[in-house]
Amino acid sequence: MIIGIDLGTTNSLVSVWSGESAQLIPNALGKVLTPSVVGLDDSGQLVVGDIARERLQTHPQLTTALFKRYMGSAQETLLGHRRYRAEELSSFVLRSLKEDAERYLGEPVTEAVISVPAYFSDAQRKATRIAGELAGLKVEKLINEPTAAALAYGLHHKQEATFLVFDLGGGTFDVSVLELFEGVMEVRASAGDNFLGGEDFDDALVSHFLASSAAEGLPDVSGGALAQRLRREAQQVRHQLGQQPKALFTVRDQEREWLLEVTQEDVAKLYQPLLERMRAPIERALRDARIRAADLDEVLLVGGTTRMPLVRRLVAGLFGRIPAMQLNPDEVVAQGAAIQAALKARHASLEEVVLTDVCPYTLGIETTRVDKLRREYGIYLPIIERNSVVPVSRVETVYPVEDDQTVVKVRIFQGESRLVKHNIFLGELDVPVPPRPGGGVAVEVRFTYDINGLLEAEAYVPLAQQRYTLVIENNPGVLSQAEIAERLEALGALKVHPRDQQVNSLLVARLERLYQECLGDLRAYVGDLAQDFQRVLERQDERAIREARTQLVERLDQLERRL
Repeated sequence: MIIGIDLGTTNSLVSVWSGESAQLIPNALGKVLTPSVVGLDDSGQLVVGDIARERLQTHPQLTTALFKRYMGSAQETLLGHRRYRAEELSSFVLRSLKEDAERYLGEPVTEAVISVPAYFSDAQRKATRIAGELAGLKVEKLINEPTAAALAYGLHHKQEATFLVFDLGGGTFDVSVLELFEGVMEVRASAGDNFLGGEDFDDALVSHFLASSAAEGLPDVSGGALAQRLRREAQQVRHQLGQQPKALFTVRDQEREWLLEVTQEDVAKLYQPLLERMRAPIERALRDARIRAADLDEVLLVGGTTRMPLVRRLVAGLFGRIPAMQLNPDEVVAQGAAIQAALKARHASLEEVVLTDVCPYTLGIETTRVDKLRREYGIYLPIIERNSVVPVSRVETVYPVEDDQTVVKVRIFQGESRLVKHNIFLGELDVPVPPRPGGGVAVEVRFTYDINGLLEAEAYVPLAQQRYTLVIENNPGVLSQAEIAERLEALGALKVHPRDQQVNSLLVARLERLYQECLGDLRAYVGDLAQDFQRVLERQDERAIREARTQLVERLDQLERRL
């Protein structure tokens, strides 16, 4: 069974093709959105999703989020007594989604199509595959998030059209221009920003609060529970301002309370630099696709952050039209991933759907530019230009600079800068050449890039009739196969919190968070609720637990509406 997964910065979803449509799969708590948050409970067991998110505030040293932003890097996060890479943390989310799918479908799940931001680098894509491997999933196919959204959109709109997908999620921003014609979904161009999303809007709101006089006397917020409380409040204020003209930013610590009124006019100024950053990727995608904004038939919004009125107004102003919102922006990528999974499985109901994609970044090599007066080193020679339709193969011919040179070092980079030092190094290939005067030996360098983001570099020396090949499989910051095996063995000893108890654990974590947030009589009330619920749990009477849980949820919902 192949499933589709939207592995998001803030939330993740899993879906499957039912034969007629993409079906979202609920998690153990009955929700289709699983927060991309991982932690350890007090006994050292792994918790994922809503439970971990509740514990972000109360147990920040045992919980982490936003790790998708560090995919493809060597950065590690300390949880308890052990450090975890972003691939490992992502694998916990993927494993949780895999278990949800197996429970829902009643059969083993062995393979997945996982969505990634269109502008994810080669290293980030490989790290995503590794996360799937660590979770026990075979991941042969990755799909760009805007492409997945467009695929879902295309099944609902059969007519020919050219449209732009505006994808603003929790951590990344992508924009893609696509054309739908005669059953073919063709990606014309993609661009984006891997460090622009809803979390950045929350950071800006937190910084605004801290810079205001309202935050005078607030304890150090460089980390810990108070920092998580500020972020949670910023997210709630951002959501409230989507529905009302003003909201109250409220922070409580110990016996004190800090308040700041925030209006839509305030955040319009505050968010302006972030909104401006969206213009460049949009302009690049339209330019690379050789299409004017006025020629687009529709603009499709994807990602939860596009619910912000400011974002929708920006899009409407840039394109001179109201953007399309027929599909749920939180769910459409997961639906598209399920469709791609069905295509990979050659599902009969999807035989007529054809999907083409592009390489979203330029791939090239380092060269030396020689003229009569001087040499300029570290110059980037593009071989595969960004937004080339994949699979693609391109060749360029280079020559040794020095006399009697016996080796040409082919250094491979990804990026758009003229100088290689500003681009991303991917790997290198040493190519032996016959000694000749400078410029006397041709070396043909061919790059081949496939639909799964795998780059093969080949160097051919016609004079020696020798061919040398390098497949870029591991990048700096990406785990090797030996390291993957070592991490798998280590993760095998990590206990996963029982999924059938998640609903109770979530309530316990929620009670703990509310106890920390409340003061006085309300805090005592929450403490009594927690004590009563713990007594019921200890009796191990499933019927009594269900009844107590229902009553407790109602009371906590009422309490949170008052806060």
